Parts: sequence; structure tokens; C-alpha cells
Amino acid sequence: MSNRNNQANKQAARERLRAERERQAKKDRLRRQLIVGGAIVGVLAVAGGIAVAVAGSGDNAAEGPLVKPANTSGTDGTTITVGKKDAKNTLELFEDPRCPGCAAFEQTAGATIEKDIKDGKYKASYHLGTFLDNNLQGTGSKNALNALGASLNVSPDAFLKYKYALYSKEFHPDETGPDKFADDSYLIKVADTVPALKGNAAFQKAVKSGTYDRWALGVSKAFDSVKDVKATPTIKLNGTVLGTKTPQGTSAPSSVAAFNSAVDKALKK
Repeated sequence: MSNRNNQANKQAARERLRAERERQAKKDRLRRQLIVGGAIVGVLAVAGGIAVAVAGSGDNAAEGPLVKPANTSGTDGTTITVGKKDAKNTLELFEDPRCPGCAAFEQTAGATIEKDIKDGKYKASYHLGTFLDNNLQGTGSKNALNALGASLNVSPDAFLKYKYALYSKEFHPDETGPDKFADDSYLIKVADTVPALKGNAAFQKAVKSGTYDRWALGVSKAFDSVKDVKATPTIKLNGTVLGTKTPQGTSAPSSVAAFNSAVDKALKK
């Protein structure tokens, strides 16, 4: 479980371990800033090389154009709902792409949720935050959310499978390791395991150019506005939080059996 309020307290202890990663992240951000709308506005000489200043940047996504992925709805396209429209029940998932607890939950229950969605047991509403970029330093959550927007633009199924791949044991980065999701090439490498995204030029272009950066910022702000969610992952079914209560909040179900039991119990209410 990743606590939105307490993780920041660990930052000082991790700072030395992440110093090299932060330097790499800055290089990655600079690379993405080189082309924004094709408008290069200046060239600055800097120690060790040349930096190109452009109108708009990855760190100023709010100033860029809002491009909403297909298969979204609501204000600024920040509502992400996957499943049959006539499904009577709604499962809500509150996650952060870099959250290790979210990865553990998805590795456990992700396939079950995908099946339940297809069966019409419920539709799923995804609320994705980026608070761990601040708590752990880096840009991986924001960058991964842009890539998830690009996958959603392809199809809801591509979105589900890509999200599942990002959270997989094979690809999800360790919390104390490098911020791999800050690297566009890594996100594309993960996407190549999803048939609908493998070699998909439009998807790759959207990832590299940050097409959905501003949309990702809006999705993150919508996540932050939900005040009763204190940690990730938080899972709700028809408003009922699923899992075991702990001093830090409610811990999401840790097994398929526990998840199915919690779902069945909530459906009976």
C-alpha cells in the first residue's frame, strides 16, 4: 500500500540512492522537450552540451494542448470507464503507476477483474494518480499515464492489457530502483508485449511526443480531489471499499479468493 501522506517522510533516506536516477530523468525530460508542436524557439549553450529551449515542456503540461484519448468521458476526458455500459455495478480502482502495492494487487487480481468486466459482472472506473513522482522524485507516473492514455486511444482492451503489463513482475520497477517509467523507450518496450500496441506507430508517437501529457495532468488532479482515498491501491465496489482495515486505511484483497469474497459480499448489499 502506498500512503499519499506518509511516503514523503521517507524521501530523505532515499535521496542518495535516487540521485543518479534523477539526473537521468532530467536528461529524459530534456529529450522530450526538444520537439513540442515542432516549434523550436531558441538554442542555449550549457556546460557539457547544447540545450534547446522550446515553447511548452513536459514539466509545463498544463500549457500544452489538451488532447483527450478516445474511450474517455467527463470533464476534460478524465473519466476512464471500461466495460459494458449497461452493467449495473461499478468497480473503482485508485492506483498510481509506480505504486508497488498496486502492482501486487494487479498481479493478483488483474486477470480476474478483466474477466469480470467481460462477463458484465461490473464495469470498471479507473482513477490514476501521480503523487509518487513527488514522494519518490522523478516523472515515471506522469509519463506512464501519458502512455496509458495513448493505449486507451487505441482501445479499452489495449488499455487493460497495457496497464496489466506495466504492473507485471517482469516490468514494474522496484520502488527504490531506477525510475524506469520516465524512459519512453522502456514504456514502448512494455507495449510491444501487447498485440494491439506492438509496432503501433501512432501509439509510439504519442508516447514520445507527450500527446496526452495535459490529459494525464487532469486525470491526476481528479484523483487528488477524491479526499476519502488516502492510499493506493484503494478498491471500491458501488462505493464500498474492499479489503481489510488497517491503521493506515484499508488494505486491498491480497488473493483472488479474498477479492472474490469481498466482491460477492459487496454485491449483496
